[in-house]
Amino acid sequence: MKQTRLVEPTIYAAEEHGIDLNDIDSKALYILDKLRAAGHSAYLVGGGVRDLLLNKKPKDFDISTSAKPEEIKPLFSHAFLIGKRFRLAHVRFGRKVFEVSTFRAGNTENDKLIVEDNLWGSPEEDALRRDFTINALFYDSENQTVIDYVGGYQDIEHKVIRAIGQPYCRFKQDPVRMIRCLKFQARFGLEVEEEARLALIECRSEITKSAQARVLEEILRMLESGSSAPFFRLMTDHGILQQLLPAVAEFLERPEGNEVYSFLEEADGTIKEPHQPELSRPILIACMLFPILEKRLKVRYQDREKIPHLGEIFTEVHHTLDDVFHTYFRLPKKLKTSAASILVSQYRMTPFQKRKNRRIRIPRVPDFGWAIEFFNLRCRLEPGLQEIGDKWNEAFSEAKDTPRRRKPRHG
Repeated sequence: MKQTRLVEPTIYAAEEHGIDLNDIDSKALYILDKLRAAGHSAYLVGGGVRDLLLNKKPKDFDISTSAKPEEIKPLFSHAFLIGKRFRLAHVRFGRKVFEVSTFRAGNTENDKLIVEDNLWGSPEEDALRRDFTINALFYDSENQTVIDYVGGYQDIEHKVIRAIGQPYCRFKQDPVRMIRCLKFQARFGLEVEEEARLALIECRSEITKSAQARVLEEILRMLESGSSAPFFRLMTDHGILQQLLPAVAEFLERPEGNEVYSFLEEADGTIKEPHQPELSRPILIACMLFPILEKRLKVRYQDREKIPHLGEIFTEVHHTLDDVFHTYFRLPKKLKTSAASILVSQYRMTPFQKRKNRRIRIPRVPDFGWAIEFFNLRCRLEPGLQEIGDKWNEAFSEAKDTPRRRKPRHG
């Protein structure tokens, strides 16, 4: 029987790592306490620990434990088990959901695509099968220590992204790790270690072997992250976006691509502003596509005397969405419909044929509020539109405050 080589962890005390218990969600601490009280070991793990060490506010607090999924569920009244390939528990407190996973083992030395991931293991094995050293740190809330099996603590200090094991094998095992690597570089300003950087380029075509739903979710989350502009630059520079969204990548590599980056940078800035409502995913899709749509409409209609009407624009919007997303992704119907509505509505507010003293009529379109939000974003990029924007905002506000009149029945 093959003996597992033990790795002695480096333990960092509270006075070294500086993590304050008050910065950890009290519900996460409650879950950890309850698992330990039931005789299991349990730690914070992954992104939450990484973010705390980087002095960032974690979005999520994930927990790793020796308890198996069927042992976790009875401990919490609002827990439910999810996943087939990766079985774990979600513990819910109101709208907050905490992910609780069992320590896992796995072969990290071959380049076979991972299709099953429910082999239970030790904390050390769990750390060694994770993607990057910065994501493999455990935090023991009982002793307030950081437990490091892979050198992730020093990599955080040196601002380096390093794969655990051989990067080429790790990216082949799970190609989504390539997107995650560039995500961390974009979000935190970290540098990718040289071997991993070369593996990113060599393995880029592997990304299409991943489940499209996983990849789409990673991209949508990055649009919501406040770091979408540097992320899309990195994805294009490493040739990964060309595999997933070739029409977008081609546009970004041309001078007109700066217009997309301007929209993404404006969205990033808006998202990072305190006390601002989040931008919806359809608005963020519109940020990526609006300059591409504008270019297509100008090319199609610049030599025609006929001004396109909204029906023709509607058709062109859907052709653009299909052309952009047909290669690899299938956008969920609701997301696609809402993004299309936002884009079409821009040509209500700034039509090709400008008319003086045109009366503003607010359409009874469910997503028109998002269309107004997107137009306000356009106004920030193009201040000359602000006067038009003020009129539409005023009319939209009045329309919201005015109850609909029922049409009289004719019997």
